[in-house]
Amino acid sequence: MDDFPARLRAIADLKVATMRNEGGRHEYDGAPADLSPDGIRDKLARLGRGDRFADDHDEAHARVVEGGLRVEFGELELHRSNPLYHLDELDVMGYDNEYAPEAERRAARERHLAEWPRVVDTALATLDRLSAPVAASLVDSARGLAAAVPADAPENVRTAALTAQRRLVKFLEKAAEHGDPSAALGGPALSRLMGASEGLEADLGSLAEQADTERDRLKERLAETTARIEPGRDPMDVVRGLVRDHPDPDSVVAEAAKWTEHAIAFARDRGLAPYPDGECEVRISPESQRWAPAMLVWAAPDDPEGPSYYFVSPPDPAWSEQESAEWLEMFSPTTLPAISVHEVAPGHFSHGRALRRAAGPVRRTLLSLSFCEGWAHYGEELCVDEGFGAYAEEAVGDGFSAAQFEAGVWILALIRVTRLAAAIGVHTGAMTVEDAARRFAEDTALAGPAALAEARRATIDPTYGRYTWGKLEILKLREAARRRWGSDYSLGRFHKAMLDLGAPPLGLLGTALERG
Repeated sequence: MDDFPARLRAIADLKVATMRNEGGRHEYDGAPADLSPDGIRDKLARLGRGDRFADDHDEAHARVVEGGLRVEFGELELHRSNPLYHLDELDVMGYDNEYAPEAERRAARERHLAEWPRVVDTALATLDRLSAPVAASLVDSARGLAAAVPADAPENVRTAALTAQRRLVKFLEKAAEHGDPSAALGGPALSRLMGASEGLEADLGSLAEQADTERDRLKERLAETTARIEPGRDPMDVVRGLVRDHPDPDSVVAEAAKWTEHAIAFARDRGLAPYPDGECEVRISPESQRWAPAMLVWAAPDDPEGPSYYFVSPPDPAWSEQESAEWLEMFSPTTLPAISVHEVAPGHFSHGRALRRAAGPVRRTLLSLSFCEGWAHYGEELCVDEGFGAYAEEAVGDGFSAAQFEAGVWILALIRVTRLAAAIGVHTGAMTVEDAARRFAEDTALAGPAALAEARRATIDPTYGRYTWGKLEILKLREAARRRWGSDYSLGRFHKAMLDLGAPPLGLLGTALERG
């Protein structure tokens, strides 16, 4: 751990939770970051200090990340308006990953929990720009943190941690009721936030147009697919009928495990990702992370070999029967296969396996979220093109059809593209959260709490349009690779060329063509 370059150490000190959980930098175990104004200023001042990286691409990659952090924490000071930064520093779910002996991880968790009062004090003192919609979006996540405090933790640590957690919940509840009603960052701020971290200019007008064009294309593909299932019916009506066939809450994990197995086997057989190894376990999401139906936590690049975890979130037991049913639609045989392709293979799990082989600490440590999510989203339609539907139809039987899988891909893609439209709308002030929820209900199969959860996510995750943005940039690059490489082009070559770069900023994807 002592050989970590100074340039990367300065970046890591601003992204402690990410570095520990996704990068495997366990020198940060039990030591959540100081996100106070003074702490942030000190860390920003150290960015860029240290030796230049020998590889030109790695140097450019580091510079983009440094620039993005200066915008995120320096110009926009998002740690003053978004509690998610502070919640990330409280989260202890990473200690469940089997990167070290259990006793060592338990001790690290207890040190981390002992820091909760400090982290909460800092959050309450720092969050002076917190809006009501952002607070409302994160109250449940803050409540869910209590479940992360084990019953066998030392009593003094447990009591202090839970007392601090309750103070944070009360703070967020008050802000949700009395805070600023607008969560909008403003168009220029959103453009800077999106573009700086990717080494690109983010033209929101152009991106909104691309989102509309992509939505129209996806609706056409959905209509073509649903016509094979129920000719003559409205495509969205067909979809809403399909997703009502969903498992009960107790079967969610088993169903996800089944599709995990099929996704991994298909990606391996078709050579869609360069490293088809490793173990992926399916588990129920920690309570603090149940704002998302599913997520993948990979075996970090600098961790010893171990399993990755595909987390799925069953409905909240406190929800009504209708709310639970609407949430479970995300786990229907129509949608869960596409979700599993995204989260597992050739999506995030496969990407994580490649990150473990990436050359050098820049590529293994500095991750563009737009590339990570763009790659996984790209993998969904890739699996349509490569025949996963027919593969699954034969493997699963029981009335499952290739058209059903394809419909699920288009449904999820419509959610992703609506995220881009919602993020732009909410943060330019053109939409309220309620408007965004209605947009999800109109353009996707989501309804009720699932549509509202997606809309609320725009307030706390303003760049969540990255799924579609990243996918579109990868597709542009793929066409360029076809032209440049000619008869030497293959999917395997193209995918390896990109993944050899780790998770590069979108503005640096061209290196894959130059070196692939």
